[in-house]
Amino acid sequence: MTITKERIIDAVFETTELPRKAARETVEKLLTILKKTLAEEKDVLVSGFGKFQVRCKRARRGRNPQTKEALELRPRRVVVFRTSGILRSKINGEETDAASTADFDSEDKTRGRIG
Repeated sequence: MTITKERIIDAVFETTELPRKAARETVEKLLTILKKTLAEEKDVLVSGFGKFQVRCKRARRGRNPQTKEALELRPRRVVVFRTSGILRSKINGEETDAASTADFDSEDKTRGRIG
């Protein structure tokens, strides 16, 4: 199942004491900050989650898969995401020490309602 922006807003609303409008504004602000930072080609590091980076791809030869016609793909920038070791371990169900998961589980302790 894919989580949508609306579901993220709902989760923020349900797990905090923020009104729904404030939860929406908070999520929108966060996404705006991420987009602006990446547009400036700066990295975004979220401790315990991962790192978003802008990478530059050079021009290269390609092919139209329908017509098999050769063409030149222009240079472009792409966003890549690398998970943190903590998140990678959590996804793979691996045991980690309590100190390394402190960042990952911090929201569980903040309000005591996530779980």
